[in-house]
Amino acid sequence: MASFKFVISEPLTRKSYQLEVDQAKAVGLLGKKIGEEFNGDLIGLNGYTLQITGGTDKDGFPMHPQVPGQVKKKLLLSTPPGFHPTKKGERRRKLIRGNALSADIMQVNVKVTKKGEKPIEQIVPQKPKPEKKEEAKEEKKVEPKKEEQKEIKEGAKPKAEEKTGGEQNKK
Repeated sequence: MASFKFVISEPLTRKSYQLEVDQAKAVGLLGKKIGEEFNGDLIGLNGYTLQITGGTDKDGFPMHPQVPGQVKKKLLLSTPPGFHPTKKGERRRKLIRGNALSADIMQVNVKVTKKGEKPIEQIVPQKPKPEKKEEAKEEKKVEPKKEEQKEIKEGAKPKAEEKTGGEQNKK
């Protein structure tokens, strides 16, 4: 069986956390709709209350709050979610998913409405950040251009910066 990928947003700190939960553990979420709240104990966040804000299915189609059920439909959209117009008044027919969670949903976006005892950082495992390659930066030293090297060797003074056209006209 597949798994749900939860993107948990915390509005107070403006941070997001990713949590992967097996669908067998989160069976209680099937049928819940966008905007509904649920207990975080279902996904391992004890004491938290979470609200569903959206999601995407296994094919990448977004959930839309105005389409009832677990269906896929083609709608004429002029606003997000599912379509971001580039021109004023632009509309397009797009395939979107209904507002209820089903087994086909892969990613579920939620936000924290009530905090638990422990902070989320301690509960949700985080990926280690990649180490910065400082050695590579040290190897790449900026070498002066060939013209500058010639001037330095000859002892000539570097060229003076030319004034812009606006400054010359003022004289």
